Amino acid sequence: MELNDVMQTTFAAREFTDDPLPDDILFEILDIARFAPSGGNRQGNRVIIVRDQETKIALSDLARPAAKRYTAQIKAGESPWQSVYPTKVTEAEIEATEPSHHLTQSFIRAQVVLVFVVDLGKVASMDQFLDRVGVISGASIYPFVWNTLMAARQAGFGGTITTLAAAQEPKVQKLLNIPGEFAVAAVVPMGKPIKQLSKLRRNAVEEIATLETFDGAKFRKI
Repeated sequence: MELNDVMQTTFAAREFTDDPLPDDILFEILDIARFAPSGGNRQGNRVIIVRDQETKIALSDLARPAAKRYTAQIKAGESPWQSVYPTKVTEAEIEATEPSHHLTQSFIRAQVVLVFVVDLGKVASMDQFLDRVGVISGASIYPFVWNTLMAARQAGFGGTITTLAAAQEPKVQKLLNIPGEFAVAAVVPMGKPIKQLSKLRRNAVEEIATLETFDGAKFRKI
């Protein structure tokens, strides 16, 4: 596939066939993906390859608490897990909510689950003193994650970035023997998608790009 085609058709795959994802292909995927940039080229990125079924089930279970909140907020018409506006959903309502199947079960059916972590001792967290949730550290790990998904797409496989288990980071660290200075950035189930999408829905350039200021004129094609 051409690069443009890969970029425009790499979708969030959550349902997989029983087709294997051999180690040699996975190695090639990661061998390509590792050229992703990181701050200062310090390369604090690591990935843990999980094939053990019990561990995959454990990761699915660790995603459940966050998935319950996610589902409850969706049902309440809220943007789930956003950090700006207080939720109107009560803890009791969250606890009583059964999480959406697709949020937790993809780990179990996937041929492999990739857990991406980043060494916080190697990233420049420029926003660490701001009064908001930090996002800058992700610049040194998510390019690697996305490269992995695009390389998988090129090879005929797929997956999706999930972050629900990160809400239980200490337990994920204990499960996988991850040192405390490594943040859990993404848990990616991967395999052969049941259905390969070729057309994705995204906002148009005019809806996401403005000239000179946030409220500037829309950037339009000439």
